[in-house]
Amino acid sequence: MRVTAVLLVLVKFCVGQDNECGVVPMTQWAGQPSLREDPLHNPVDLVIIQHSVYGACTTDEDCEKAVRGTRKYHINEEGFTDIGESFLVGGNGKVYEGAGWSLVGAHTRHYNNRSIGISFLGDFRKTLPTSEALQATKDLIYCGVSHNYLAHEYRLIGHKQVVNTESPGTKLQKEIETWSNWVENI
Repeated sequence: MRVTAVLLVLVKFCVGQDNECGVVPMTQWAGQPSLREDPLHNPVDLVIIQHSVYGACTTDEDCEKAVRGTRKYHINEEGFTDIGESFLVGGNGKVYEGAGWSLVGAHTRHYNNRSIGISFLGDFRKTLPTSEALQATKDLIYCGVSHNYLAHEYRLIGHKQVVNTESPGTKLQKEIETWSNWVENI
């Protein structure tokens, strides 16, 4: 009886963690938990916005396929332990768990152990992500602050502000520069 009660509490805790902030858990889209092990100490005070260039999607099926493809590429081609980003956002307005809030990802060299990397699926040099994707990202950040994963005074930057890259794309960079907590220099 006691073992059953403990198992029920553990199941509720794990499911609650996966579904926090409306994020599609890796166990759902990949069928297994993250292979990452290094803990990310919260709250972090930096959010880095990126784009994937490839994998633009607007349906649940296409977005999950894009996220699985990104994971496969990161593991098999880049030699990463698992998918690099903390979170990925599809044009369908859903956020997919990568390293998540509590594990160190591999999204931005020299910043991985002190930031959350959020990548929009697609190429945003000339167009913006869908309004659903933009709102989902703002909601994710708000939820991160509410749950103390992100510091209340977090800073928001585009990937190109710390790495020689076009990411998150010209259009998306201009968009995030209008968001709360965006900073020019960190």
